[in-house]
Amino acid sequence: MKTKLLNLFAASCLMLGMSSAVQASSAGIAWDKAPINLSDNASLQNGAKLFVNYCLNCHSAAYMRYNRMVDIGLSPTQIKENLLFAADKVGDTMQASINPKQAKDLFGAAPPDLSVIARSRAGAGGSGADYLYTYLRSYYRDDTTTTGWNNLAFPSVAMPHVLWELQGERKPVFEEKQEHGHAVKTFTGKWEQVTKGSMTPAAFDQSVGDLVNFLQWMGEPGQAKRTSLGWYVLAFLSMLAFFTWRLSKAYWKDVK
Repeated sequence: MKTKLLNLFAASCLMLGMSSAVQASSAGIAWDKAPINLSDNASLQNGAKLFVNYCLNCHSAAYMRYNRMVDIGLSPTQIKENLLFAADKVGDTMQASINPKQAKDLFGAAPPDLSVIARSRAGAGGSGADYLYTYLRSYYRDDTTTTGWNNLAFPSVAMPHVLWELQGERKPVFEEKQEHGHAVKTFTGKWEQVTKGSMTPAAFDQSVGDLVNFLQWMGEPGQAKRTSLGWYVLAFLSMLAFFTWRLSKAYWKDVK
């Protein structure tokens, strides 16, 4: 357990450092607002399906157990039949399918654990969820890289575009400006669709939003329940304050 915690801490520090580098190297690319709604179980369930099918091949979520997904409306049977591909029991943690050493040889570094990725990526550009939502939708073809892909939100990223069949191939639209006598290319915020994906652009954005919603929930699964419970606690304290005030008046009503 101690080793796992140290590994998670190191990965988080690395990701925070990379996040700062991303913001500096991307010339201030704007982060889109992620459609986060932790009470939308349908979105969270779709996000869980995408996570298991596209992310869990290389990335672990070692601090999340499959059976915790009962909190988003899935039964143990549904989890076992539809999401349990890399483990034997619903009580197991979510471990990556790939061998860590093999992943390091392929990508140059072991893919980080994603248990708290949405919380560790927060920065000046917005929340961690906003960064992930922008990052997963900002891939483009680049034949000069090892993987053949690059990313506007994370230049020279080692991870390929695992969702490209859903999104299709796009290329960013740049405009050229003169700064200090030099031509500088600036991203216009627009994309040109090169090849179609299996999803429409709107459907793909919604799916990525669901995936990021799940990553946000996974970083703190008890958040929605805690927030809901908080309202009951506030209501109880308000009632207690009222009865305490009435009791105090009853005790002191004859004191002059």
